[in-house]
Amino acid sequence: MPKPLEIFIQELINNLRIMFPNAECELNYNNYYELVIAVVLSAQTTDISVNKVTKELFKKYHSFEELANADINDVENIIKSIGLYRRKAKNIVGLSLEIINLKYFPNTREELMKLPGVGRKTANVILAEYFSTPAIAVDTHVKRVSERLKIAQGNVLEIEKQLMELFDEELWCEIHLKLVLLGRYICKARNPNCEQCLMKCQL
Repeated sequence: MPKPLEIFIQELINNLRIMFPNAECELNYNNYYELVIAVVLSAQTTDISVNKVTKELFKKYHSFEELANADINDVENIIKSIGLYRRKAKNIVGLSLEIINLKYFPNTREELMKLPGVGRKTANVILAEYFSTPAIAVDTHVKRVSERLKIAQGNVLEIEKQLMELFDEELWCEIHLKLVLLGRYICKARNPNCEQCLMKCQL
């Protein structure tokens, strides 16, 4: 007999806390500037790959001001090992200029999504990670896990809204990180490690 949804969700929360007790963002950053740039670069690319290029990028360009004035060809050369590097180079230089013109760090979803290369998922990651603003960023991992667990389905916006309804607001940041790690390391797209998972993939 299927379990009541409320019981399943509580079991999911408990099991995620057991599997990933110290979940945290795996992008390397030290400040707002580095987080924003790293998250934009992480689209359709692994965090490991991003951390490799940002190590050199942040060593050479220390702020939005410096990156805004960078030679685009130099930026492309530094990040060329990641996907869509030409577009991403243009985006991070462009958003750096826009933030300088704003004269403050955007801290709302609406403001962030006006920046080049920043969509809803990227904005949610920045809000949750840097500002601790309750948000659930739905990437490919969260979408896959949600559908396999049968707790949410549809496009990324529909899944985000469904997850927001299922989990208390104060848990959104925590649950987002843990679902990402579940999808990245256990509930993988190919050859999932089901024996390592405490869930049974359905209600």
